[in-house]
Amino acid sequence: MKTIRLLTTLALLITSGAAFAQTTSTVVTDSKSNSTVSTDADSRTFVISPPPSAITPSVSSSSSDLCTVGVAGAVQTQILGISSGETVRDPNCERLKISKTLYDMGMKVAAVSVLCQDRRVWDAMNMAGTPCPFLGDIGDKATVQWEAPENAGRIPTIEEMETKSDVQKRNGAIAAGGIGLGLLLLLL
Repeated sequence: MKTIRLLTTLALLITSGAAFAQTTSTVVTDSKSNSTVSTDADSRTFVISPPPSAITPSVSSSSSDLCTVGVAGAVQTQILGISSGETVRDPNCERLKISKTLYDMGMKVAAVSVLCQDRRVWDAMNMAGTPCPFLGDIGDKATVQWEAPENAGRIPTIEEMETKSDVQKRNGAIAAGGIGLGLLLLLL
């Protein structure tokens, strides 16, 4: 058994010595390259820039207590850009604010009188059996004054309400005018 161990140990020593051996070799690479490039071409450069843009101005009231509405718009073609904006008064909002202020100050008849300048309110008050005040008179005295022929011109005029088809016709006419103007500008 001793001899087997001795032979195994010698075999391991011989094989492990071969594993520690190093080999050195030198690799030499030599290459030469010649290249000639000749181009003969016409070149063009295209510059693509973003189109100009007409920016709609921001039109708003500085306080929410004002009865104005901001309206703005912009149109841009390849040549010309136009933008505009403005504020538009809202008379019904003004009427409501004035009426509320008068009511808050305890002037209820004056507050109702301001609202009665709108024909819809005037009709509603008559339908309810409480006519609008007339020069300080209220109730039946006001009714007699409103029915007098000389005061017929003081009754608020009936305002025609726009229907959906009216709005569509108006918007169609505006769009047609805008398209016509745009085509005219393109021809320039």
